Amino acid sequence: MRVRIYYHHTDCGGVVYYAEYLKFLEEARTEFLEERGIQIKKLAEEGTLFVVSRQEIDYKSPAFYGDILEIEARLNKIMGVRLEFEYDIKNQKDKVVSRARTVMACIDKNFKPRAIPEEIRKQLTTP
Repeated sequence: MRVRIYYHHTDCGGVVYYAEYLKFLEEARTEFLEERGIQIKKLAEEGTLFVVSRQEIDYKSPAFYGDILEIEARLNKIMGVRLEFEYDIKNQKDKVVSRARTVMACIDKNFKPRAIPEEIRKQLTTP
């Protein structure tokens, strides 16, 4: 996924504000799932939700107003009730700006952990 950095993404120094990366990761993860036919809104309506249970971000280099970032999201692990995503965020010079990891937990409509449905597992593991 590509993101153009606008002024509203930056702090007073023109550097991307650290919390903006959380939004970029969310968007890249959603695109990843959508490309595999998994619609988060539809799942939620059916009572299957995914919530962030852990987030790690390593900031390697600043990104600036006007940059175009390339965000690569990939599924690293599928566990009983968890998905683990990893990301590389690079600028237009192919320099790593950030690396991140997100652990998502699958829950039901009552916010109780539940096994990831088999159909979702298949969609995530089929090339």
